[in-house]
Amino acid sequence: MTPNKWWPIGQTPSDGEPEPVHYATKEEVQEMIDAAITQHNRNASIISMCLGIIFLALFAEGFFRVIGMIPPFMGIDVNLMQDIIDNVKEEVIKVLS
Repeated sequence: MTPNKWWPIGQTPSDGEPEPVHYATKEEVQEMIDAAITQHNRNASIISMCLGIIFLALFAEGFFRVIGMIPPFMGIDVNLMQDIIDNVKEEVIKVLS
C-alpha cells in the first residue's frame, strides 16, 4: 500500500488514532474576518497616502514650471507667465493709447 502524502487535519501517518478535528467557531471566524478587514484597510490607506503624496508633488512641480519658478526640463518650456505678461502689456497699451 502506498503511503498517503496528505493527511486530514489532526491526523499524522504515525498515529493510528486520529486526533479530534478542530472546527472554527463563529466567534473565531468573525475575529479572522475583522483582522483581515483591518489589515486591508491599513494597507489600502498606506497605498493611498503614497499615491496622494506622489500626485501632489507632481502637480506642484508642474505648477511651478508653468509659472516659471522651475527652469525648463529637456528643452520643454511650459512657462506661461511671460506670454501672459506680454499679452496684458499689449492690451493695456491699446486701452491707454
